[in-house]
Amino acid sequence: MGKINSVVIVGGGSAGWMSAATFIKYFPNKEITVIESKDHPTVSVGESTLGFIRKWTSILEIDEQDFMKYTNASYKLSIKFTDFYEKDRGSFHYPFGQPHQHDDSGTEWQIKKVLNPETEIEDYCRTYFPAMPLIENNKISTNKSGEFDGFDFSRDVAYHFDSGLFGSWLKEKYCIPRGVNVIQETVETIETNEDGIEKLLLSNGTEITADLFIDCTGFKSLLLKETLKEPFDSYSDMLPNNRAWATQIPYTDKDKELESYTNCTAIENGWVWNIPLWNRIGTGYVYSDNFVTPEKALEEFKAHLNSNKMTIPDSSRGDNPELVFKDIHMRIGIHNRTWVKNVVAIGLSAGFIEPLESNGLLSVHEFLLMLMKSIDRPKITQLDKDCYNMATKDFFDGFFDFVALHYKLSIRDDTEYWKSVTSKSMNKDNKGLYNLRYKKYRINRHEGQDGIQCISIGMDYLMMDKGDIVELANKEKLDILKMNKEFIQSRKLLIEKWNRAASNSPLLSQYLKQNIYN
Repeated sequence: MGKINSVVIVGGGSAGWMSAATFIKYFPNKEITVIESKDHPTVSVGESTLGFIRKWTSILEIDEQDFMKYTNASYKLSIKFTDFYEKDRGSFHYPFGQPHQHDDSGTEWQIKKVLNPETEIEDYCRTYFPAMPLIENNKISTNKSGEFDGFDFSRDVAYHFDSGLFGSWLKEKYCIPRGVNVIQETVETIETNEDGIEKLLLSNGTEITADLFIDCTGFKSLLLKETLKEPFDSYSDMLPNNRAWATQIPYTDKDKELESYTNCTAIENGWVWNIPLWNRIGTGYVYSDNFVTPEKALEEFKAHLNSNKMTIPDSSRGDNPELVFKDIHMRIGIHNRTWVKNVVAIGLSAGFIEPLESNGLLSVHEFLLMLMKSIDRPKITQLDKDCYNMATKDFFDGFFDFVALHYKLSIRDDTEYWKSVTSKSMNKDNKGLYNLRYKKYRINRHEGQDGIQCISIGMDYLMMDKGDIVELANKEKLDILKMNKEFIQSRKLLIEKWNRAASNSPLLSQYLKQNIYN
């Protein structure tokens, strides 16, 4: 494969237009074309993001205020998990950003918990994450005065937005003004040769050629799967959720319901997401049709919407005749290779982990940034493709293992679904939880252990016991009791400072109204 001068992206939607935006930013002199068919609607439910997206939006120099206003966006500081550990057990958070701690592994809090068993699991995040008073009180702060130690608004905040409108904004406000070509036709025929895709024949008779084709055709994977026949590795044995019911509900009280986090609530045969946007709430029930019929799942979803698990309960919400419920089929896993010959799959056409941990758009921008490194060369070789394929597969598998932990750590057994998903054996390649629990307490938090700690502690899976504390004290000649007392006191003062700062911060709804939707 030689130098890439022309790129054709098949498929619009968020993946297609994020691809086009990335290419035109990195390579403004290349010919970038998007073939967008009106006959194939996009999935458009990836409304929740992770903090990683801020790197991508920063690189592309996206106008945050303009895109947020266009997409009815809000800020997101955390993910909340309700009833994942056990039915009616309560909730815990996974806040974004690095924990503000003295040691590298949360050892001090672990000691506190072992010595004071009555310490609530929620205390971990309240102790280490300065944004927790904001999260728990629907507040927001840009932290210009630095009162929230270590909290970086430009790094530790993600978005909730309408992904369909996000694709439209990228198309109209970013890509077309920068020279991206748009062809609104359907691909009718695909001709191949030994190098991959030779040409595309469109519904209007036009023939399209390119040096590189980007497959953004969703779960259909028109180019990579249907044309090049690249094998697909299904991960459904570990993550059986393969369907979702989705809908949109209006606000009852925006000040209370416009929360700065995605709420994930485990119910009978899966879990329900709750994503607050500026103008409405997006919600959906992720489930496995191996355990429940779609009809029964819809009943369970409506019952949840009517229950007291919602921020503001309403016993008739799920029965509102104006609600439109969308049935979504999901393909869980990833192709063996996502770059084959002259085709690269991005988004759902490459692979997908179920929606837990808001990873729907994660692979899109992360794979794109990896791809930019791979093609910024005078000539593309097989080594470039191999390295890219290994990097994307490693990223995907690592995040897959993290998502799977949410089920492995649960002790729910109230339905056949939960009995099944909690009985799966841990992947032999998943070292995260093993390292934290059995390699003692010297874990470098910059190796991605923060999320694992938040989830494991939230599910009452402690990393230390009394034996570890005795060993630590003897080995490093520490006065554990004194150290614990000093730690609790110092943290108490910090938490009080964060609470005071949060009390002086505006409600998220008020901040958005004044600064974005004014």
